[in-house]
Amino acid sequence: MDRLTQDEGNGADARQGCPFHDVRQKLRRVGLRPTRQRVSLGWLLFAKGDRHVSAEILYEEAMKARVPVSLATVYNTLHQFTEAGLLRELAIDGAKTFFDTDNSDHHHFVVDGEDKVIDIPASAIDVAELPPAPEGYEISRVDVVVRLRKIAD
Repeated sequence: MDRLTQDEGNGADARQGCPFHDVRQKLRRVGLRPTRQRVSLGWLLFAKGDRHVSAEILYEEAMKARVPVSLATVYNTLHQFTEAGLLRELAIDGAKTFFDTDNSDHHHFVVDGEDKVIDIPASAIDVAELPPAPEGYEISRVDVVVRLRKIAD
């Protein structure tokens, strides 16, 4: 996770997590130019480990970190990262979209009424039988979303 720690060897602060140079390399590896805004947003996304964010959440984090970006730039960057394979897009109800930094095969719980998405390991759900794909198509991925609501006390 992203945190400052005291380096025991020389007393200097050392940043742990996803350093800026790692984000630059990650962007170059997928063919994206590492602009200042992409690197800054990438660092905010990936420095905290696997997580789910909406454009609005990332925009708020960028404002707190004093990263000068517009909400439109955040949306565009998230979609560029998704197209490049760095993120996975989760469309919830057509009105809300989350972006997942974990690209492995897995599914999700979505908490109704909250901006909360929780991972479900792929092995926890057995998709026994799928219909055949129409002619000329193949199934690329199966996403299962299980909706949750809090139980009243």
